[in-house]
Amino acid sequence: MRSCGGTFDLDGKRTALTALEAEMADPAFWGNQERARDVVQRVKDLKGWVEPFERLEGRIRSAIEMDALLEADPDPDMIAEVEREVGDVRTAIDAFKLKSLMQGPDDFRDAQLEISAGAGGTEAQDWAQMLMRMYTRWAERRGYVVEVLDMSDGEEAGIKGAVLEIKGANAYGFLRAETGVHRLVRISPFDSQARRHTSFASVFVYPVVDNDINIEIRDEDIKMDVFRASGAGGQHVNKTSSAVRLTHIPSGVVVASQQERSQHKNRMTALKMLKNRLYQMEAEKQAAVKAAMDANKADVTFGSQIRSYVFQPYTMVNDHRTEIKIPDVQKIMDGGIDPFIEEYLKQQGAAKAGA
Repeated sequence: MRSCGGTFDLDGKRTALTALEAEMADPAFWGNQERARDVVQRVKDLKGWVEPFERLEGRIRSAIEMDALLEADPDPDMIAEVEREVGDVRTAIDAFKLKSLMQGPDDFRDAQLEISAGAGGTEAQDWAQMLMRMYTRWAERRGYVVEVLDMSDGEEAGIKGAVLEIKGANAYGFLRAETGVHRLVRISPFDSQARRHTSFASVFVYPVVDNDINIEIRDEDIKMDVFRASGAGGQHVNKTSSAVRLTHIPSGVVVASQQERSQHKNRMTALKMLKNRLYQMEAEKQAAVKAAMDANKADVTFGSQIRSYVFQPYTMVNDHRTEIKIPDVQKIMDGGIDPFIEEYLKQQGAAKAGA
């Protein structure tokens, strides 16, 4: 367990969790709402690591203790039960190791999965629908919730494209391995001459983020200057310092309002202007991130595929990145894509560790 703990850095996670829980116990904790939300989310994430690991440690200790007792007093029924428990624990350890590979900032999020038919006309559109079914079956087997956000029907069969939202723990962390072009080779059911066709469809996966941009402006982050308003408004405008200039220190954004005769009203107007400016800046930042992800989309053409699904003249699913080959095509199409996802994550984790 010590080596396992080192692999997952559980000691570091426990230390961080203890420190954050102490911070939450401070009576002034909720004074900074933005910081408080970040801490609460971080605590939730850390508990998602520490608590399952501690339960696993307890199961291992119990199995070891039971094994020691059975050596002194063998009982066939209890031996069989311990062997089953050992098998379950091994499965849990493998799952925990896989989870440890998902350390990206968005891996814990839900996933938005987009499928687009590529070259091949009706054949490609049918293939896109087959992929949609495959991912739906995969998600359902994991207990995830699938929602169809958008779907465009094909001209004769299948779909031109679809957008699915797949909700569940680490959905994006798993499904990001599926981004790329998927190639189908089969005897086309739409070809009266029963010829072999090659079709393509692209899959792209986004993390689902909170679209409600919450802009919180702290008093300590604002520098306020008052000055005499200029322009029309009579003597009152020119003789009192009713105009307000606000500087948002973290971003450097400056806004000013002098339309009202009341300094308080001008300050409220300036705050609204500042919040709108900051909201727009954050929206542009999120749009830039999405644009960068879109730029990574591959062309849906021959030679760019990450995986080939061959139905005829033989059956084989070949993942070109991991070099894993599985002959049971139907099992894969029924959602059995975990071997590809797991090997991809392992190789990505090994590459990062060696970098």
